[in-house]
Amino acid sequence: MKNKSLFLCVTVAALLFSTPGCKKTTQSNSESENALKTPDGGSVKGTAVTEAICPSKGWASQNGGTSGGGEVTPTVVANYNDLKAAIQNSSVKVIQVNGTINFPASGRIPLQDQSGKTIFGSPGAKLVSTDQSKDNSGLLYLRRCNNIIIRNIIFEGPGAYDTDGQDNVTVDGCNNLWVDHCEFRDGVDGNLDFRNTSDYVTVSQCKFTYLKAPKAGGPGGADDHRFSDLIGSEDKFVADRGHYRITFVRCWWAQGCVARMPRVRFGKIHLLNNLFNSTVSKNCVQAGLEANILVEANYFENVKNPIDLLENNSTSVALVGNLMPGVTGTTSGINPSLVFVPPYTISKIDAASVKASVTGSNGAGATLAGNSCSNL
Repeated sequence: MKNKSLFLCVTVAALLFSTPGCKKTTQSNSESENALKTPDGGSVKGTAVTEAICPSKGWASQNGGTSGGGEVTPTVVANYNDLKAAIQNSSVKVIQVNGTINFPASGRIPLQDQSGKTIFGSPGAKLVSTDQSKDNSGLLYLRRCNNIIIRNIIFEGPGAYDTDGQDNVTVDGCNNLWVDHCEFRDGVDGNLDFRNTSDYVTVSQCKFTYLKAPKAGGPGGADDHRFSDLIGSEDKFVADRGHYRITFVRCWWAQGCVARMPRVRFGKIHLLNNLFNSTVSKNCVQAGLEANILVEANYFENVKNPIDLLENNSTSVALVGNLMPGVTGTTSGINPSLVFVPPYTISKIDAASVKASVTGSNGAGATLAGNSCSNL
């Protein structure tokens, strides 16, 4: 497999090393353990993970780049109250999530009006919600934030239910966001959605899936609302024009996804080296009003309608170097000469190598050893 390399900038208690392109802090065992702080100023014992300073890729590398909370000692959290306190405290710049954190009913946590923050998970870190209600479902709601990194966390919802509820993670009016090596499961309304002029985003090596049966009978009318990712909530929100510059690279829309992989209004969306192989798919990449989408070197396997042109209203979709074994339905774009040229450089592999890369041991999902860098 060419052009694929992963490099780690993780420091564990007895292991210190440096890798070109990343920075690290160095601490002794005792210093590392004593430095792990809870939001109330206490300390916890555990493995100290040094914060990775990774060069951002894709659209998140533009507009000044995305570096998150930088090179500071993590605040370690292992329960809901500490997690909420750390997320809402603007002075906490790096959060390390340990273990499984179960959210209470109506426990969705807002992260608002902050800049420069990293939230990452230790191996196996998981945030779980069981609330399927319209107003109180969902896990994280990012609003008016800048320069945020979220890495190596499993976000698990209670399953799809068309109540016009909340997504596992909603991004609202944020700039320079990097979501890396996360897994999004069973969101009520969606897994990861973007709205209200969000911009300069990279979603890298993330997995989207639905493992739970959808709940039918919601007032929204869709008995099977396993719709993963929405970009732009309504056609009438024309202020979104000129925004939604988002890269999805080496992501995996896996089993259970029915549609919105993603569903796009406006924006310049780069889909590079992604895997689509949900056997229940009805529509994969959905191009709505004024969508401008570059679909490059992806692998669509046994899915229906890899490309859905929807209303075909001022839409531009270019397909370059994709493979589509066993697919049915629409496989062509429209107005390819009008599709944008990415202003950044990013590593690309051939479509034939995508499946092995994305499903590999360090591929899509929360597959890292903590706060590590992926050299895309």
